[in-house]
Amino acid sequence: MNKKENINSIAKFNSYVGQETLHPLISVIDFSKLKPFKFRKGQMGVYSIFLKEVKCGDIIYGCNHYDYEEGSLLFVAPDQVYGMESDEPKQGKGHAILFHPDLLLGTSLGRHIHDYSFFSYDVNEALHLSERERAVINDCFNKIQFELEHSIDKHSNTLIVSNLELLLNYSMRFYDRQFITRHHVNTDILVRFENALNQYFQSEQPLEKGLPSVAYCAGQLHLSANYLGDLIKRETGKSAQEQIQNKVIDIAKGKIFDGSKNIAEVAYELGFKYPQHFTRMFKRITGHTPNEYKMLN
Repeated sequence: MNKKENINSIAKFNSYVGQETLHPLISVIDFSKLKPFKFRKGQMGVYSIFLKEVKCGDIIYGCNHYDYEEGSLLFVAPDQVYGMESDEPKQGKGHAILFHPDLLLGTSLGRHIHDYSFFSYDVNEALHLSERERAVINDCFNKIQFELEHSIDKHSNTLIVSNLELLLNYSMRFYDRQFITRHHVNTDILVRFENALNQYFQSEQPLEKGLPSVAYCAGQLHLSANYLGDLIKRETGKSAQEQIQNKVIDIAKGKIFDGSKNIAEVAYELGFKYPQHFTRMFKRITGHTPNEYKMLN
């Protein structure tokens, strides 16, 4: 596979690693049973779930290198760049499930696959499994593999997709556990999130770039936008966007009492392109327009 070659089908990935194609839209791979192959990075056109059973380093995800810890479960959405670089053939380790989006057409999983936001997490936000959790995930892998090896009948696709959905639902539960057990780390991220917003509004960036986005804040914290959003929602009960808007209103409350500035000037300073958008947000959050709030206080 040449650098950044597009892997847009299950058969193409299977051919690259030397895996037999049992189904055109899904594959379960045990890398330890395959011959060594040269690792390269490429743009994946399929959903991928990688379960690593040993620690290995130098995995490339996007433009960055990461160590991928033992017992980690990594999810990769279509159109993301993923892989490792090696000049010589290496023996793969661990397991993987790759499935094409077409597998989900007409299924309940297809209608809410985007609810599994961890497909857009970065590698350094992988799910780290306990021994018991890993056993549950391995069982899902095995059930899907069983269906692929079973003679195709009218139940095959239903059972394959059902077990895939079960795997994803367990992964969501295990991610919730990971967020809880890493509460002290999450608290530090929340503090840094608050600091990033303070620094943004203390600079000229609101005038130049407008209101800060979740993606901007995530970038400042070296996290993916989805991971930061999920973390904030679990820790505070509010979305990251709500937290940003609340910060805007808190700063606005101080500014509107500055007698030298009118409401329009306050709005522009905060990054609003149109003052009426600021007034609408202020009333939605506080129950009053900026002028009403100023008069009441």
